[in-house]
Parts: sequence; C-alpha cells; structure tokens
Amino acid sequence: MPKRLSLSGYGASWSTKQRVTVVALAVVVLLAIAAAVAWFTGRNGHPSTGPTPSASHSTSPAPDASAPAPGPGSGSVPRPPQISEPVAYAKAVAAMLWSYDTRNTSRDQQLAGMQAWMTKEAKYADSASVSGQVPDPLLWSRMADQDQHATATVTEAHFPTAFKQALGDDPSAITQAYIYVVTVNGKQTIAWKKGGGGAEDRAITLAVQCRPQHDCTLAAIAPTVTQ
Repeated sequence: MPKRLSLSGYGASWSTKQRVTVVALAVVVLLAIAAAVAWFTGRNGHPSTGPTPSASHSTSPAPDASAPAPGPGSGSVPRPPQISEPVAYAKAVAAMLWSYDTRNTSRDQQLAGMQAWMTKEAKYADSASVSGQVPDPLLWSRMADQDQHATATVTEAHFPTAFKQALGDDPSAITQAYIYVVTVNGKQTIAWKKGGGGAEDRAITLAVQCRPQHDCTLAAIAPTVTQ
C-alpha cells in the first residue's frame, strides 16, 4: 500500500519567528490569551448578523468539497473562492487541503495552488504551515506512480470555545488583523491503482483573515486541533 499524503503534522516545520507570529496574532486565542481576534464585517462594509460568539456551528452553506474546480496552472487545486464569511471560507480551505490528485498535478503545482489561498499580508501569513502539508518530492513521486488521489467531504465547522471567549472579553482586538480561528471536521477519501483506497476522519484548525470589504484568505494552519 502506497504512503498517503499526511495532514496530521500541523506546524511541525514552523520556524520560531513563524510560530511567534501566528500565536501572537491568531492561535493565541486558542490558549485563552485575548489578542489578535477577529469578527466578521460584510464585504460591503455592513456589520455582519452572522455567527455570534455563542454559536457553535455555521449555518453558511459549504462549497462542494468533493468536486473542486481546477485553477489554471495549479492542476487539481481549486481557485480560492470569493467568500467573505470566515466559517464558510475555512470549510473551503479544509476541502482544498484534504484534496489532491497526483495523476494530473505536480508537487510544484500543488504548492502554488495552495499558496494562492494565503493572505498577501506577510505580517500575518505563515506559508510554511501550509506548504508543510505537502510530502517531499520523493514521496510525491511515489504517490504519483500509484496514481494516488484524494477527495474531501466537510461535515461541520465552528469557532472554538476559547476563540469565542476571547472575542467576548475584548471585541476591539478584531481591528488589528481580522483573524478568525475556525476548527473544521470532515472526511478524506483516498484512492490509488488497482482499486486501492480508504477513508478517514479529518480535523483541522485554521487561522482565517477576513478584512472588511475583502474576501477571506488563509493566514495559517494551527499546530493543534481545538474544540
């Protein structure tokens, strides 16, 4: 059985500077430190009446995670969607991260396609936490030899309790970075040559940036999954 693309080593390759940036600006709220939190403001500049700090699940529709539309030059990696609601965007990100197709996508295309989802604000972007999800060139080549590919199904996403608590403690902290912390749950289904395949549950915590009047972008993958 060929090795599968692993998405379990969140943050394993982060540098010290990157860890400090992410923790200080987003994931820190998961540790109950009220700093660098965000709340949704609509793309047209109107306050959101969407998820509140007491809400545990998003009612926003999730994109079709099982059939992402390929983007030009990125193989099977979908284009970043134009979504301005953090939970819905986090669902789309998780579906993208859990999906790949070595039959028509090179490792470089996979990396480029994933990076296209990242915030362009270098101060908040932890690109290494995203690129670290992709296997090294040798393993990717072996996966390609087996025509390995995966699809994703997102079941739910929510703001972790620590994030909601931090937001309630200091709502004004949102105006610095507009960073949200979202935990996403779902399933990854993997297949390869000669009918091989399998599926397993997935969970991931994401730091998503959603500035007013802008579409959301990905800031980082958190090193741990939180409730």
